[in-house]
Amino acid sequence: MSGPREIRLSTTPTAEAIAELRLGDVVYLDGLIYTAREGVYMRALEDKANIPMDLPGESAANFHCSPAARINEDGSFDMGAVTATASFRFSKWLPEWMEKTGAKLIIGKGGMSSKDYKDYFVPNGAVYLSTVGYGTGALLGRGIERVEAVHWNEELGLAQAMWVIKCNKMGPFIVASDLTGECLFERENEKISKNIEKVYEGTKPAVLKRYGETDDPADEVI
Repeated sequence: MSGPREIRLSTTPTAEAIAELRLGDVVYLDGLIYTAREGVYMRALEDKANIPMDLPGESAANFHCSPAARINEDGSFDMGAVTATASFRFSKWLPEWMEKTGAKLIIGKGGMSSKDYKDYFVPNGAVYLSTVGYGTGALLGRGIERVEAVHWNEELGLAQAMWVIKCNKMGPFIVASDLTGECLFERENEKISKNIEKVYEGTKPAVLKRYGETDDPADEVI
């Protein structure tokens, strides 16, 4: 059985390149990525501040993350790692953001529901790329060539600011939604759920009845 496809993708991808992506593909990104989360969304969309980049001309890749970075006294930047944050927290801003900025690649962790993908992403020709598990910030940091700029750091702070990162083979990321709105996590969870009853076959009732200790899959914590 062959493994997942590995794809090098520009952060200003063509519609054809996005259409070729399949759920489970492993993607590495080249070009400019910008970070934007609730602080940037509120400032740009709710406060109507001018976005300090040419989007999507410079980048169509929005990374939900908190970079481990600093601005030095001489104006230079240090960034060693980029830690993704949970994207579902920002879903309410994404339809307007994608329409306004032309974002085609939304990157983060945790993903969203297939309903969000179908309602928000599909009409904008966008897909979701997920980081691979936890603790990968330093791994992703290897793909950073340099920090091009940071915007709104005085207004929003370093974690919420818009960082513009030049990357070279940054990844791995997993294609978690496609142009039909299908969701990788929901697809795989459905496969697992079909076999969950077998895991509990033959188990005896829990003796202490502590929280999370059960022989009933309907009561399972995870």
